[in-house]
Amino acid sequence: MSRLRIAVLHNRYVDANPSGENVVVDQEIRLLREAGHDVVPYLRSSDEIATWPLRRRATLPVSPIWSGEAVRDVGRLIDEHRPDVVHLHNPFPLLSPAVIGVARRRGVPVVQTLHNYRHACMKGTFFRDGHPCEDCLGRTVQHPGVVHGCYRGSRPQSVVMATTAAVHRNRWRHDVARYFVLTEFQAERMRRHGLPGSSMVLRPHAVADPGPPVPVGAGAVFVGRLDPEKGVDLLVDAWRRANLPDRHNTLTIVGDGPLRAQLANVPGIRLAGRLEPDGVTEALRSAALTVVPSRVYEGLPMVVVESLAAARPLLVTTGGPLPGVIGAAGWSAAASADALASALEVAFADDAELDRRSRIAREQYCARHTEPALVELLERTYRDVVA
Repeated sequence: MSRLRIAVLHNRYVDANPSGENVVVDQEIRLLREAGHDVVPYLRSSDEIATWPLRRRATLPVSPIWSGEAVRDVGRLIDEHRPDVVHLHNPFPLLSPAVIGVARRRGVPVVQTLHNYRHACMKGTFFRDGHPCEDCLGRTVQHPGVVHGCYRGSRPQSVVMATTAAVHRNRWRHDVARYFVLTEFQAERMRRHGLPGSSMVLRPHAVADPGPPVPVGAGAVFVGRLDPEKGVDLLVDAWRRANLPDRHNTLTIVGDGPLRAQLANVPGIRLAGRLEPDGVTEALRSAALTVVPSRVYEGLPMVVVESLAAARPLLVTTGGPLPGVIGAAGWSAAASADALASALEVAFADDAELDRRSRIAREQYCARHTEPALVELLERTYRDVVA
């Protein structure tokens, strides 16, 4: 197979908030290079902003709309390296969608991975004031997001993001050759917002094979940021209410965040803090069930794929994409403490059923989420747009 040259563009999220998007970008760069392709990264980081002098920081509000620096940098990168394709991930705030035009003017096709819902929701989550919200879906001007100050709780910053969406609406519709979407749920929302369905390619996340599965463990595990959007408080409330067998009476919480203090010293809860990847894998293998109790529409959390790889069934919340992702490899419940408590009782009532769904989880991983399958999909899509 002939070698491709791929320019990968991504605005990394701050290191203080671990990001699955950053992990995915690093993984793809590694896998493509291991497959023999030439990868030319242009990676900026939001951590840069704190080091800027005040005068430069004053220009930040316009960067999401048009980043002159990124436009110049990407133009030089394309002129020097002549990539076959540009793969864009997160353009905000330091790249801006203007970099798409740079590539198109030079005749280089652009693909983008949609890690969230930001094309149709400036917050990226379809979540506001404690409940799902699709008020901006399909709108040219995301006026409701401005009214509610959805972007970082700021109306001025929300005006910038609404302006960005309006200015670049046609660019998103016509200048991106393919969109990688994580789930069918996400694809349906993006089609309703006006992105062309014919340009969408389903691209589930992949993880390295952790090895042959071990027997189902005990109790449940949560992995993620400890904040209300991720629903960890709902899960803890549900755990208190559920009547569970003694073998499964421990919930391990992996991660950190603003709710950590209120979760301390709760009976039956073990706070593991942040763990390295090997530690996360061990926590999953030690449990019988992974719980993803999000209040928001998730993209596709890496922990879901990691759980499938480790042959661990999942309990996820309804309303978003996750029930469709896990299928028969787990259970789903509404995002409420009572519903989650009932689902926990059902899941832990029958160890034989846990074992059965564990096998299904592993089968789903092998069928859809391996790294070789991801590389093959990326290569096929790149070649399709280059042809």
